[in-house]
Amino acid sequence: MTDRTASAVLHRLSAVGWMSDWDFAFGHAKSRRVLFREYLRRAALWSQAYAAEEAWPFFDVTPYVDPDFRLSAEIASELAEFLLRLPNGEVRNTCSGAVRLAELRAQNPDGFSGLPDLYEPLVLFYERGGEFARDNSGALDLTGVRFRLSALTAYLGNPPVTLLGDTVLDALDADGQVAHFTAEDGQGPLLRRRVLRDEQTDEVFGRDLRWQPTDLIPGSETELKEAGLIQLEELKAAKLIGEIVAAVSR
Repeated sequence: MTDRTASAVLHRLSAVGWMSDWDFAFGHAKSRRVLFREYLRRAALWSQAYAAEEAWPFFDVTPYVDPDFRLSAEIASELAEFLLRLPNGEVRNTCSGAVRLAELRAQNPDGFSGLPDLYEPLVLFYERGGEFARDNSGALDLTGVRFRLSALTAYLGNPPVTLLGDTVLDALDADGQVAHFTAEDGQGPLLRRRVLRDEQTDEVFGRDLRWQPTDLIPGSETELKEAGLIQLEELKAAKLIGEIVAAVSR
C-alpha cells in the first residue's frame, strides 16, 4: 500500500526533477495530460463539496475543509523550505495542499471517504516530468502539451480514471500520434494505432499488459464501422486500460 502520510508526500515531491528534463517530460506527455485532466475532475468535485469554487483549480483545499487545521511544526518547517524551490505559485499551492491534506486525512481517515484522493494525479504528473506553467496567452504549458482550461463544470462529466499505477500510465505513453479503438459493444480488446513520421503501427493491449502487433484495425472509417469498432477519447482509453490491468491482477 502506498504511504500517503504528509512526510511521504513531501518526500515524493522533493524528489521531483523540477528543472524540466525535456526528454523525460516529452516521453510522458500523454500520461501527463490524462493525469492533469483527472486532477481537474477531482478538484472540481472537492471544490463543490467544500464551497471552494472561487479557488479552483490550483489550490490548497485544507482551509476550506478545516479552517483550524495546522501542520505539525516539523513538517511545516520542511514544507516551507521546500516550497521556496518551486517555479510558480500554482505549483506551490498544489504541493502545499497535497502535504497538508495528507496530514489532515491522517488525523481523520474516514472523513473523506466519499471523495477521490484529490492530489494524487497531480503528484504523479509532477513525478513524470515536473511542473506546468502558463504561456503568454494564458494557456497552460504541460511540457510538450498545450492545454487551455475550460470552466469547472466541464470536468465534472469526465470519465473517472481511478487506477493510476505505472502499468496504466506507461501504457498510455507512446511516440507519434495515437488513436485508441475498441468494440462498440464493449466486449472487444483495446487497440491502438500509432503514426510516427511515415510509419503506422497497429497494436492490441494483451493480458500480458503489453502492446503487441495486430491486424485487427481496418484502414477506413467505413471499415471500422463495419467491424464494430469505435474510437476512444483518451480518458476512456485510460479507464479501459485500468479495467484490463485490474482484471488481470485479480
